[in-house]
Amino acid sequence: MSSSTILSIVTFIYGLAGFLYIFAWVFKKESAGRLATWIAILGFAGNTVGIVMRWIESYQLGIGHAPLSNLYESLIFFAWAIAFIYLFVERRYESQIIGAFSMPLAFLAMAYASLSPNISDRIQPLIPALKSNWLIAHVMTCFIGYAAFGIAFGTSWMYLFRQRDTGDKSPLFDRFPGIDALDELTHQLVKFGFLFLTIGIITGAVWANSAWGRYWGWDPKETWSLITWLIYAAMLHVRYFVGWKGWQSMPGKLLGAFIVVLIIGVVFVFFKKLFILPFYFLLLVSLIKIFGAEQRKLFAYLSILGFAAVLFTYFGVNLLPGLHSYQSMGQ
Repeated sequence: MSSSTILSIVTFIYGLAGFLYIFAWVFKKESAGRLATWIAILGFAGNTVGIVMRWIESYQLGIGHAPLSNLYESLIFFAWAIAFIYLFVERRYESQIIGAFSMPLAFLAMAYASLSPNISDRIQPLIPALKSNWLIAHVMTCFIGYAAFGIAFGTSWMYLFRQRDTGDKSPLFDRFPGIDALDELTHQLVKFGFLFLTIGIITGAVWANSAWGRYWGWDPKETWSLITWLIYAAMLHVRYFVGWKGWQSMPGKLLGAFIVVLIIGVVFVFFKKLFILPFYFLLLVSLIKIFGAEQRKLFAYLSILGFAAVLFTYFGVNLLPGLHSYQSMGQ
């Protein structure tokens, strides 16, 4: 049995796990939730075996390399990272409801890889630019960060649903973790993802220097990676001031405005670039805080927006010409 066959089977295992998590949530069946967990573990194990087998198969073909070089391989690793982080979160927070908002993401990633006619599962030799251990570090750290952001995307929706569920309790939302727990979980996931995304951008710059002789070139992928990084940086900027009472004072408001202007000035001076979207987005965040918006709700909205930027960084830039698109990499 080949790795591609095993990974195709894993697609349906993840789909069944996601279905059972949703079933357990909607119909309040704890037994279905426990079964979903065991099926998710089985899918994760199969995903791991499939990745290892694909790595071994590449060596048997005489073109040995880590299975992280094209869109198919990145998708199966993305699904693996989502399942791994989710299973840790479930064990840590003892809440299977989160699986209804997380495991479908792993299923969709695997389904796109396995079922899309536009994606080939053939093992292909690496082009010279990809023959670097820095590429392995870059892809792994970026996709671990993406996976954390994906689960944070799910918990952000859970927070918003729970936050609106005031007064009469909805039977769909009354089993969600508490609003404070969801907010803190989203915060922890974003911090974890931001750390790995930062490492991914740094290792990517080092790899780019070894492959193309420059650290940064404003390629579409590099540009949108920076925009994604800035959105999550804005989220953590918002979160930092949640508990600071002085933020609502006039000195605090002036400090926030100063930080935004300073960031815009530094980027303009040193990079000679001014991306209106992320920097004016930071300015908007500061204005919202000045007018007293509830920061935790804003944090959830930014998490959803951030994951949309992640998806565009991952898929959207492949439609644009650039060295980082999977079409350019021989996909």
